[in-house]
Amino acid sequence: MTHLLPTPKTVALPDGERIPALGIGTWRMGESRRSRDAELAAIRHALDHGARLVDTAEMYGEGGAEEIVGEALEGHRDDVFVVSKVYPHNAGRREAVAACERSLKRLRTDRIDLYLLHWRGGVPLAQTVEAFERLRDAGKIRHWGVSNFDVDDMRELARVDPDARCAANQVYYSASRRGIEFDLLPWLRDHAVPLMAYCPLDEGALAHDATFERIGARHGATAAQAALAWLLSRPGVVAIPKAVTPAHVQANLAAADIELDDSDLAEVDAAFPPPVDREPLTIV
Repeated sequence: MTHLLPTPKTVALPDGERIPALGIGTWRMGESRRSRDAELAAIRHALDHGARLVDTAEMYGEGGAEEIVGEALEGHRDDVFVVSKVYPHNAGRREAVAACERSLKRLRTDRIDLYLLHWRGGVPLAQTVEAFERLRDAGKIRHWGVSNFDVDDMRELARVDPDARCAANQVYYSASRRGIEFDLLPWLRDHAVPLMAYCPLDEGALAHDATFERIGARHGATAAQAALAWLLSRPGVVAIPKAVTPAHVQANLAAADIELDDSDLAEVDAAFPPPVDREPLTIV
């Protein structure tokens, strides 16, 4: 069992376990030897300064990001909720088990706290669910979920998974990309499934947005911090921004202390209106 240190904001998994609402992402890490030391230092800094959720995937740097996370976890493993993801082509009954074993080795751990199917592929969902359940029964993973699943995918998964064992859905979500609020996010809330938001700053665009600059200035914060605070104000949402320097990590973590008021939220709605119709899921 993972024991999490106290955090200001948490989100409940379907079984009632609470996880941090703000973690760190590792997308595009592990791709270059030249940046490895800086990436390792950033993750270590995050863990040393209170981050208690880290997200990675076998796809990131073809395992390179998992290796960096594994090294950074030394001395922190029992305090950190570790999320990783399996390629769709590795999501079969036997293939997912083998892929998980490889991820465990790279992560230098005996269990993954949340193991996600990275996106829909050609393997039937029933086979993936069967593999995930085998891994959970064996103690290799504690929870499983999905990523890049739209509402129709979630409905199909619910038919395959009638016991509602899916613990999360990780999708692209930011103040400027709110399409999921029309149908996917309400469906997830109705079924008590947390949403993990990747690219919470819309690939950096919100770090220079005028609306969030104004909101941030009122709170003594940056635009990026204000945009993260907006996401953290959404019920049932976990944000996983990436940072590659200690200063950037520190700034992201500080966003958890910002409380936006009703006027701030109204200003965001005016600049980035909620969807009024169904929109395609953003996937990168």
